[in-house]
Amino acid sequence: MEYEIIPVTGFQQNCTLVWCSKTKEAAVIDPGGDQDKILARVDALQLALTQIWLTHGHIDHAGATGDLAEKLNLPIIGPQKNDAFWIEALAQQSQMFGFPAAKPFTPSRWLEDGDTVQVGEQVFQVLHCPGHTPGHVVFYHADTQLAQVGDVLFQGSIGRTDFPQGNHDDLIRSIREKLFPLGDDVRFIPGHGAMSNFGRERTSNPFCGDARS
Repeated sequence: MEYEIIPVTGFQQNCTLVWCSKTKEAAVIDPGGDQDKILARVDALQLALTQIWLTHGHIDHAGATGDLAEKLNLPIIGPQKNDAFWIEALAQQSQMFGFPAAKPFTPSRWLEDGDTVQVGEQVFQVLHCPGHTPGHVVFYHADTQLAQVGDVLFQGSIGRTDFPQGNHDDLIRSIREKLFPLGDDVRFIPGHGAMSNFGRERTSNPFCGDARS
């Protein structure tokens, strides 16, 4: 499995291409905007883009999803169904945050905790990690110990919980009971900013680390 992070939108959201080295089939995770930039990397890497995966329904993560799915006839996979209200509100989110108008869409498949998603020969586990949003999911590739965590956890910080249906206690529980048990060596790609690993955050993150226990 290989990956490349592509910062998109004015929020510099970490959209990620993940692909199977053998088949060159790829999925794009959280295409929040800058569709042309994403497709340029797909072409440069000579990949076959076959799926869109969403961690949650916020505009900077999902804004280009409808256009991209329609243009390439791609299935939209995720998030968990409790984020349906966020997806239904993408037009309002676009106006609120000054994003281009987002094309409405309905995911081809909602995800639940314990599901798997697959691109080429690469299988990712799905973890439902509510808190930042109620339907937030994380994609974990066990073979390479890599997780795409969206806005659940950041290097030295955690996701906001002051949006509608956000919940701080749920977020901390998701991190400590779903993510940290995967192991200290697991590296993660956050929704924004630099990568880190769960061990570093468990020992030093001031919001969810061991010192907060």
